[in-house]
Amino acid sequence: MPIMADWVGLCVATSLLVTFLTAAGYALYSGLLSDITVLTGFPPIKKITFVYKFKKGPYESCGELFKESHGIGPKLSCIGVYYDDPKKVPGPQCRYAVGSILSEGESQADEELLKSYETSGFKVFSFPEVTHVVTASFPHRTFFSVLLGMRRVYPRLEHYIKARRLCAHPFLEIYREGLIQFMAPLARQGDFYVPEVRQAERRLVEREDSHSDSEGSELLSPSVHPSRFVSSLLQGRTQTASTAQGVGFSRWTAERRPRRPPSARWLPGTRRTEATGGGAPGEPRSGSRAASRRPADSGPSERRTRSAQRLRSGWGPWWERSKSSVGRSEII
Repeated sequence: MPIMADWVGLCVATSLLVTFLTAAGYALYSGLLSDITVLTGFPPIKKITFVYKFKKGPYESCGELFKESHGIGPKLSCIGVYYDDPKKVPGPQCRYAVGSILSEGESQADEELLKSYETSGFKVFSFPEVTHVVTASFPHRTFFSVLLGMRRVYPRLEHYIKARRLCAHPFLEIYREGLIQFMAPLARQGDFYVPEVRQAERRLVEREDSHSDSEGSELLSPSVHPSRFVSSLLQGRTQTASTAQGVGFSRWTAERRPRRPPSARWLPGTRRTEATGGGAPGEPRSGSRAASRRPADSGPSERRTRSAQRLRSGWGPWWERSKSSVGRSEII
């Protein structure tokens, strides 16, 4: 019995070792350690005409379309075009087109195959030939090669594009001659969008334009939303008034402040004894300091003559020169 148990254990260990070595060899053959080189240059394909089916959903479900397209034309190269970043767009909203290449360059498409594809619901479209693309390749030897290619190539492409600040979209996968060729055009990207995607983009732009126009009409048309229009208008006027309040407040109060009559004001250049009264106009108050210091004169006529002489000669304070035409009797 002990010998039998040891033999069984040895067989199990050997089978596990063989399974592990087989899986490791399969993974290596599928491209587990293959070198990946990302380049910018000429594309791996020329101008192509291909058939496709367009769908929306997770990219993991595109395998059914590949099988259907490959079943109709097993000798044709398959192509997949992916328009959305699955890291930013939810899976059900991701858009892609999958099909087969009918012709490349100047070659003509097979009419019988074209009719077979059209009968199965495929559509026909063409991609132009561009001069600059971001490209990489990965070996396509087994089914596991596809999974390894997705896991290994796309992170390299993303890092390459971001590091060089390139505008590369959409992403294409071309399966032919034992390789998976990854490609993202750097020019004429709009020509790589199938009509279904173009129509969706056009509707989205029109919806955004109509939304922006409706927002503008809400602000410009008070009949649509009078409360919002009036509130925004009042808010703008309040802000304007608060800004100008500091500048115009003193002027506003000065214009509306009641003024005293000229006889009650004291103006520069006049005698307080004359302005405040206490005697006849032009006569100083008796016993005052002003009367003792002021020389005697002959009367108002002499004072007017002396003031006129000062104004003609340009001498005197500015308030006398600015009011030379009026109020001379008050200043003097």
